[in-house]
Amino acid sequence: MRKVRAACFAACGAVICAMLAGCNVGPKYVPPAMTAPAAYKESPAEFKESGAWSPAQPQDAALRGKWWEIYNEPDLNALEEGLNVDNQNIRQAFENFMEARAVVRETRSQLFPTLSVGPSYTRSQSSSNLGSSSGGAGSGKQSQVFSLPGEVSWEPDLWGKVRNAIHSSQYTAQVTAADLANERLAEQASLAEYFFEIRGQDALEAILSQVVAVDRKSVEVEQARYDTGIDDQIELQNAQTTLESAQAAATNLKVARAQFEHAIAMLIGKPASDFSIPEEAKTSVPPPIPLGLPSQLLERRPDVAAAERAMAAANAQIGIAYAAFYPSLTLGGSGGMESSAIGKLLAASSRFWSVGPALSETVYDGGLRRAQVNQTIAAYNADLAAYRQSVLTAFQQVEDALAEVRILSQQIAEQQAVIESAQKAVDLEQGRYDSGLDPYGDVLTAQAGLLTSKQAQAGLEVERMTASVALIEALGGGWDRTQLPTPAQITAKPLAAETAIQH
Repeated sequence: MRKVRAACFAACGAVICAMLAGCNVGPKYVPPAMTAPAAYKESPAEFKESGAWSPAQPQDAALRGKWWEIYNEPDLNALEEGLNVDNQNIRQAFENFMEARAVVRETRSQLFPTLSVGPSYTRSQSSSNLGSSSGGAGSGKQSQVFSLPGEVSWEPDLWGKVRNAIHSSQYTAQVTAADLANERLAEQASLAEYFFEIRGQDALEAILSQVVAVDRKSVEVEQARYDTGIDDQIELQNAQTTLESAQAAATNLKVARAQFEHAIAMLIGKPASDFSIPEEAKTSVPPPIPLGLPSQLLERRPDVAAAERAMAAANAQIGIAYAAFYPSLTLGGSGGMESSAIGKLLAASSRFWSVGPALSETVYDGGLRRAQVNQTIAAYNADLAAYRQSVLTAFQQVEDALAEVRILSQQIAEQQAVIESAQKAVDLEQGRYDSGLDPYGDVLTAQAGLLTSKQAQAGLEVERMTASVALIEALGGGWDRTQLPTPAQITAKPLAAETAIQH
């Protein structure tokens, strides 16, 4: 009967603990609602005015996967693939994510009992000078004790403290996963921008090379005219000065190109000394880029997802702080075998055990727990403000990039008209010079104006290409929230988590 009663008490205790384990004193998390505009201010209709570039249609289209492939640049594609493998900033962000996953498993271990064993052996001898009043009946004798104890301790999660801690660590791991996606996107965008900058430098160098060739021919012509007495020495000197200035400007372009090349080498994890990009003078119009709807932007930006997950983690911290107001229960027990003779260590008579619960509650803490709750609430509100700011920043960056591409497209069209006019002026001045009506200085002035116009055109085209990259980055670069690992994937085996985050 005594055993049956003990079993009943144990069963009742287990049921009560299970019921209490369902309690969660933390606030329920509700994602904040943000109102998105119906359309981007820089609407596609505005682009039609420039006639040079327009976004892809329909409006609900989205970038997918390897977004850089829309530029149809095989060299860029190869570089981006190398970046995804060897970029050290991406690797660092990935390891931060793996560290956050380990924290989840560490926190989750608090749900389970702690079991420890501590076998020991002790041999001792008491003093021979202990009297009977000091318990000296065995004075001067030696003794030994063989012990094989074990202890178990478990604190049931009565108020959701551990569960909230697990949720908080899972959401924090999701933040690091979104940070990884954001870091990868930023590195990819930087590489694309540097690549188009190099192409622009090559285009400028090609323009200057043509100018140098024309100026060198002009020097030869002017030298002949001087030798025959048609022109004086000042005209020849002007021609030589113009040639030397063009050569110096062409040489100066190599500085910026080398720096962009070195920057790309760093991005793809290679020493700058062992890396080079072949020269190719090329500028082009950006490909049509699908904008999607403004309401979809919040699902496509990894930094916005990170800010929202940080809020969820902060909300779970509030629950942890509230749990401190409630008592904690610890169930513990110990037992094992103990004997002075190793041969009797495993005998039934060598057993010992103890078991019992411990309940603790803070009666007075001088306002410590209330202050901790207020601290976590303030942290949540700060994360809420950060989230709203990240949303506003996202819309700002998209509008900035759209405006830049639109205005540059219009400016490029206007600049093309300037080049055509400058070319006509050069042709007219060359004709007047050949006819002996104007001095050669007028031809040089017209050629300088044409050169400046072409350089400006090449610079604008590079700006528009890099602005298109910035637009893709502002749109999330083909990422969306479904790629964020779920709490279950984060808690799963490392291989499953790595697959989820890398794809």
